[in-house]
Amino acid sequence: MRQSPSGPSGVRVTEDRRRRKARQTRNALAAAALELILERGLADTTVEAISERADVTRRTFSRNFTGKEEAALDFVRDDGDRINALLRTRPPGEPPLLAYRRAVRAWLTDRDDPAWHLRPDVRRLLALLDQEPALFAAYERIRVDAQEESIRIIVDRLGTDDARDMRPAVVVGAAAGVLTAALRQWARTAGDEDSAAADLAALVERAYGALTEEAASAAADSTTDK
Repeated sequence: MRQSPSGPSGVRVTEDRRRRKARQTRNALAAAALELILERGLADTTVEAISERADVTRRTFSRNFTGKEEAALDFVRDDGDRINALLRTRPPGEPPLLAYRRAVRAWLTDRDDPAWHLRPDVRRLLALLDQEPALFAAYERIRVDAQEESIRIIVDRLGTDDARDMRPAVVVGAAAGVLTAALRQWARTAGDEDSAAADLAALVERAYGALTEEAASAAADSTTDK
C-alpha cells in the first residue's frame, strides 16, 4: 500500500497539489463563463449554468468569483498579474515608462505562454465591453487593481513616497491607458484579419510610440514658449 508523503516535503507536495487543483477549477469556471456568455449573451447566462458546465457546485463558484462578469474576465486579471511580474524583473535603472512598455512587450511576445488576448473568443468578449455596462464595470475594477499594483512596483523602483511623488501614478496611468486604448481598438477589429490592428503586439508598440512622440512634442513646445 502506497503511503502519503510526510514531513516538510510531503506537506509542500500536498499544498502544491491543492493549488494546482484550485487553479484548474478556477480556469474551468472562467472558461465556462466565457463560452456561455458568447453563446447566450450576458443576460441569459447564469452562475448556475456556468457551475454546471464547469462541473462544480454553485458554492465553489462563489469561493472563486463574485459574479459571472468577473469569471469571464479572469484572463484580464491573469494578464495584469503577468505584466506586473515582468515589470518587477526590469533592470533597476530603466526609466519607469520604458520598463512598463518592455514588460508589456515581453508579455505579448511570449510564445511559451501566449497572452490570453490572442485567443479569438477573448477578442470577441472584449468587443462586448461597449455593449454590456456590467461587463465593462467588472473590466474596469480588474484593471484598476492591476494598476494599483503597478504603482506600488514603480514606487519601489524609484524609492519614493507615493503620497507625495506623482510620477508613479502618472507613469502607470499613461502606460496602462495606452495599452487599454490599443486593446479596445484591436478588439473592435475582430474578424478583420487584413487590418493592421490584427497584430496586437505591433499595434501596442505603435500606440506607445505615439505617446512618446506626443510627450516629446509637448516638451519641445513648452521649452519654446518660455
